[in-house]
Amino acid sequence: MDLQIREQTVLALYRAGEKGLTAQEISSNLARKKNGGELSRELDDMRRSGTLGFSKSRYFLKNPDKFHEGTVTKVARSHGFILLCDSEEGEEVFVRGKDLHGAVPGDKVLLKIIADKDENNRSRTAVVTTVISFTEQMLTGTVVDYNGEIRLQPSTFSSPVPLVIVGFGGSDVRVDDKVRFVIRKRGDRHSEHIATITHVFGSSDMAKVSVAAYIEEKQIPVEFPDEVIKQAEEIEKRGISSGEKAMRTDLRHLPIFTIDGADTKDIDDAISLEKTANGYKLGVHIADVSHYVKKGTPLDEEAFRRGTSIYIADRVIPMLPKELSNGICSLNPNEERLAFSCLMELDNEGTIKKYRFAKTLIKSRVKGVYSEVNQIIDGTAPTEILEKYSEVSEQIPVMTELAAILQNNRKKRGAPEINSVESKIICDENGVCIDIKPRTSGVSENMIEEFMLAANNCAAKAGMDNHFPFVYRIHENPTAEKLIALQETLVAMGINPVGINEHSTAADLANLLESCKDDPRAPIIHRMTLRTMMKAKYSEEPVGHFGLVMKEYAHFTSPIRRLADLSVHRILTDYVNGEAAKLERRYKRFSVENSARASETETIAVNAERDCEKFYAAEYMKNHIGEEFEGIISGVINSGIFVELPNTVEGRVDTFTLPQGEYEVRNGIILVETLSNTVYAMGDSVKVKVANVNVGSGQIDFELVEHKQ
Repeated sequence: MDLQIREQTVLALYRAGEKGLTAQEISSNLARKKNGGELSRELDDMRRSGTLGFSKSRYFLKNPDKFHEGTVTKVARSHGFILLCDSEEGEEVFVRGKDLHGAVPGDKVLLKIIADKDENNRSRTAVVTTVISFTEQMLTGTVVDYNGEIRLQPSTFSSPVPLVIVGFGGSDVRVDDKVRFVIRKRGDRHSEHIATITHVFGSSDMAKVSVAAYIEEKQIPVEFPDEVIKQAEEIEKRGISSGEKAMRTDLRHLPIFTIDGADTKDIDDAISLEKTANGYKLGVHIADVSHYVKKGTPLDEEAFRRGTSIYIADRVIPMLPKELSNGICSLNPNEERLAFSCLMELDNEGTIKKYRFAKTLIKSRVKGVYSEVNQIIDGTAPTEILEKYSEVSEQIPVMTELAAILQNNRKKRGAPEINSVESKIICDENGVCIDIKPRTSGVSENMIEEFMLAANNCAAKAGMDNHFPFVYRIHENPTAEKLIALQETLVAMGINPVGINEHSTAADLANLLESCKDDPRAPIIHRMTLRTMMKAKYSEEPVGHFGLVMKEYAHFTSPIRRLADLSVHRILTDYVNGEAAKLERRYKRFSVENSARASETETIAVNAERDCEKFYAAEYMKNHIGEEFEGIISGVINSGIFVELPNTVEGRVDTFTLPQGEYEVRNGIILVETLSNTVYAMGDSVKVKVANVNVGSGQIDFELVEHKQ
């Protein structure tokens, strides 16, 4: 059996479609010619196996609807996922490792569906029939000692046996080095690939080295092109002219100020607030980035390419050069800045009665810090902090008052309050992780969030009310399948899923979370609820926001770090300047393309931040091997359980370290040892010992010390 002939034949017949091909036409598609007898035998074998049909001297694929082209997106230890090229919904299919045919992430393949979704709505299963084209993406890995031989363990795909290395790129390579490599020779299995090292990043035992390799592997742009830097430097050097100031609504008299984290350098939003006889006048003042980033310029093209800033531990990969993000566009205290303001009038119930957008000139009074404002609010601020905020001190009580009203309105709308804990990674001056803590949120953080939501809501209202092209932030309703899965999981946990069914609303989910707030498994229930909901994204169609229970929602408030907000600013600028009649022609295609790009780059950024966080978590836990920690079971799979510690670090307990037996997952929430009926359930309290850490892969292995249930 000649596998290459079969692969090439299937690909040729797939591309030929219903008309099929004659034996002679098939022969012309083969890279290596076969004589008529050999080809005839191969085709007869494929007919007997049910792969091919034959009619009127022409061969054709049986069940052609089962064949698809796709791009490999992920390859793990035992399986992979492939994105179907012909799927509008971005469907990914599951492929067992042995059926990947050696394909690696980025490869384009022809695949055949062999199983549809199962009763748990898991992905369709496929096998790769042909690798159509090889990826040009960067590949990275770690040098390992394999039975005394220097070999390579890839990062982007899993190989049961490390790859043979032929050529070291003229570098001194050590075991545990993180490297870039190319596949010199392809095999039919991952372990049969032969690699050549092209670059050495450094020791994989350092998180920042693994991050550098990851960034290059994912082709995330770090350095700005020269023409982009030059344009940014010219803009910063030019400053703000008197002519630009004269064209603006002058708001320098207002006590405007910013509130951000203590280490924030790209300050893009500021607040002003006044209590009136009928309610409140709220101003949300955003850096006027679109004034500087003009359409079609190098800066604009680079912002489109990057799509968003990426925040990894102690570093930022910005969407715009620091001359803009930390300079002329940053709303630094006591400096005149050009802003795009959303000026709102709200009644005493927090309802927005009027709003307008204006190009403004502002001057922030103080660079507020969340922790300091929280001290002022709770009455613990020392004298020096009170003095720092003296110019805006009268606004802070009014801000807390309005924010409380807006938060209560959100609750009345039925918006679920999902508590998802984020990690705060603390590094020393050398970029080494020395601590990890849960990121906390106080009154001032929630306060600013509510004001930003109000401005974002007004931006979307402007687009919808005036029917011009726009970039909306949307959050679609959960699918019936996901809601039913949540219902069944809750029942399996012994929780009465009141209101949870295929028609559940956001309010139903909010009621579930409220009813379970005192349950020790509440963090797990919050996580399951979050996974039930769809992923928010950007769209030119205003379908609304399920999680916020808003019909009108967009992103207006962070144009320094998000393409979507910059796009919204550009559209609203022309609207404010009286060019409404030109918006349809000018922005119809723009809104489609920028929505898609913003969604795509957001996914890249979220994945990068999450994946790189694991390197730092492993680096931190490396210094705690042998120590014991309390935690909860946060996930279960057939081969083990995941345990999350109070500091947000998550590791895995493999079943081979548990009592010997047969383990299986039931209802997606419990791992059962079937002989003894021992149950490990999500939410159970446990004590674990740190057994092993691999910084380069971000893997942390625990051993179970005590199962408290």
